[in-house]
Amino acid sequence: MEKLKLIKKLLEDKKAEDVVVLDVSNLTNIADFFVIATANSTIHAKALADYLVDEMEKAGYTVDHVEGTEFGNWILVDLLDVIVHIFTPEWREHYGIEWIWAEARRVEA
Repeated sequence: MEKLKLIKKLLEDKKAEDVVVLDVSNLTNIADFFVIATANSTIHAKALADYLVDEMEKAGYTVDHVEGTEFGNWILVDLLDVIVHIFTPEWREHYGIEWIWAEARRVEA
């Protein structure tokens, strides 16, 4: 939970909106949690991802890889047991990741 709380705080500190944490541990083996956040633009999304990666590494967490920074509409930050999805509003609505993972329990971090 400490890791999730830090991720949520870092995103919210940099003005990410509608940050949601989903427990997907019983639904997939790719991660235990998804964190979903909205950025107000592709530039904001890239800045959020860069800040998150830097701060998580400073805190001693492993960042496995980052995808999507070339366009910035949907950036994925893989922290091994937690995958962070940073969307622009249009892409978050279009892909409906919360709907796809509707069986996942929401977690208050």
